Amino acid sequence: MVDATQDANAIDVEMTAGGLATPDQPVKRDSRIISLDFIRGIAVLGILFANITAFGQPFMAYFWPPAMAGGPTEADQSVWVFQMVFVDFKFRIMFTLLFGAGLYLFMERAWARGSSRWLQFRRLLFLAMFGLIHYFLIWRGDILTVYALWGIVALSMMKWKAKTQLITGIVLYVIGSLLMLAIMGGNFAASVSPEFAANFPPEAQEQIAGAPTEILTDSKAETLLYRGDSYVAIVTDTVTNQVSNLIQELIFVGITETLSLILIGMALYRYGFFSGALNGAKMKRWGWIGVIGGSLLTLPIALWTAGAGFPFFQTMFAFQGMLGITAIFVSIGLMALFVLWAPTAADSWLGERFVAAGRMAFSNYLGTSIIMMPIFQGWGLGLFGEFHRIELLGVVAVVWLLMLLWSKWWLDRFRYGPLEWLWRCLTYLKVFPLKRSAPAQA
Repeated sequence: MVDATQDANAIDVEMTAGGLATPDQPVKRDSRIISLDFIRGIAVLGILFANITAFGQPFMAYFWPPAMAGGPTEADQSVWVFQMVFVDFKFRIMFTLLFGAGLYLFMERAWARGSSRWLQFRRLLFLAMFGLIHYFLIWRGDILTVYALWGIVALSMMKWKAKTQLITGIVLYVIGSLLMLAIMGGNFAASVSPEFAANFPPEAQEQIAGAPTEILTDSKAETLLYRGDSYVAIVTDTVTNQVSNLIQELIFVGITETLSLILIGMALYRYGFFSGALNGAKMKRWGWIGVIGGSLLTLPIALWTAGAGFPFFQTMFAFQGMLGITAIFVSIGLMALFVLWAPTAADSWLGERFVAAGRMAFSNYLGTSIIMMPIFQGWGLGLFGEFHRIELLGVVAVVWLLMLLWSKWWLDRFRYGPLEWLWRCLTYLKVFPLKRSAPAQA
């Protein structure tokens, strides 16, 4: 580990010198860590794949197929299994790790210009503002607010040694995963064992017994709400009934997942994981071990749940309890393989579009939610609850194509993505030029 720490310090110095850019200029292509943009582009597309069910169906249908409007088909169940093994949690973990790496990269360049962590603090406050707008006015599946809050917490850990960040992140992630496993496993055990349930208070026993019915009732009400023709009614419901869910997510998800992954992402960046400083052969070997091993561990969990007919607490135990333990191996394994692939892929027709999508990940993430509003809500096309998982994948494919095409087109003409530009202007309290004076050079 001494050698790795020395490597991390070398990377710190190298990237500070090589990646320095003035605030009014985007980082030049030859100074960017291309793997970060490439992986971020893949991750933002993958997040849409994961989230599409919650866009077009009741929110709980994302976790629990019986919550789908009209109930799940056999195809829905098969897609759920596929998503659990290959998609769910994986891209969110990747996105959070990349967020942590990006936090440190931003500060590294800010320190080189003589700025302090207060600049990052202000940047994260504006990210929280975007997140709250997203949550209350666009879609309540937002992740930006939790990133902003726990990114601010991580600022106090920014100058820790890379080794300390890595170990702390791993320990926090293990503790969080075990906590989720205990909570979801306890609820599952209580739902199938009266003897075990007797250890719970009477109120908790009643909640467990009535949870599936209550969730189905809430999902039907959600379907009626989103099929209605009033955008105001949707916003009013979010403001009135969903604030507690946001607070719970900010606290619980942040403690059990977000902070730990931010720290791990910082450490991976400092060790040179994203810049090619680590041994390529070892990254390839361990990358495939993570992807294949993590997927093989997840498959029987998914099949066990589907084979039982998706009992509510068994499904939640599998999805929110066990999946977090196996998914991180897949996520880091994929990232290792993508890092190795990025230098070659980024020069291809498709690869450069993934890079562009990654450079505009903020605009693409929020833009996707904005696109989904008129497609599914009743004041638009009113398709909420109409598409099952297979049809929803068609929507994903169309939006993927649009995202890949427009990101490259936009960056050929403009210096930043639209929201990236706005965020930068707010961060520095200055209006920067957006339009390019000449076409971008490949």
